[in-house]
Amino acid sequence: MVDCVIRDWQGQEVGTAAFELKVAKEENASHIVHRALVRQMNNARQGTASTKTRAEVRGGGRKPWRQKGTGRARAGSSRSPLWRGGGVIFGPKPRSYEVKMNRKERRLALRTAFQSRAEDIVVVEEFVDQLSRPKTKELMQAIARWDIDPNSKILLIVSDLQESVYLSARNVPNLKLISATSLNVYDLLLADSLVVTASALEKIQEVYSD
Repeated sequence: MVDCVIRDWQGQEVGTAAFELKVAKEENASHIVHRALVRQMNNARQGTASTKTRAEVRGGGRKPWRQKGTGRARAGSSRSPLWRGGGVIFGPKPRSYEVKMNRKERRLALRTAFQSRAEDIVVVEEFVDQLSRPKTKELMQAIARWDIDPNSKILLIVSDLQESVYLSARNVPNLKLISATSLNVYDLLLADSLVVTASALEKIQEVYSD
């Protein structure tokens, strides 16, 4: 069980919230989270890097010079990998970097990663009403009132994406906004601070608890 203080828009403590998720055993936690992180990063790769072999490079069909009598090394093609402008030996070809992981393991890794950041989680009240119109400055001032360094990497987790909140947050390079149902290991580990709305915390407990 993890207990958190709930802060309002002005940064004042207005209550407490608690969450408890089924996490991996301590001896396996780092391993399963690492596997989930590697999977996510590998699956994000396009795998479109490609080079041409000597058979695919244009030209090189004519023998550059005769076999004997020139004093130079024998050569059968100007597209040999040894020549400038020739093919590439064992170069990359389009491929899939996909790594598979069981759904139960992925969810376990996600819960473990989230609960491991408990000390960096700041729970706040819903603030959609405070941003009736998009205002980046007001959002960043509120973040400062929540005792979070505005220049640090911040992950803002909300229950549902609201347009005013999205437009207020999109221009801040070090702030990422995601919904509670879109959690991923990479963003959870990358952020210095996690700002979670009270309703988002309830949804996380509801969606990810097994």
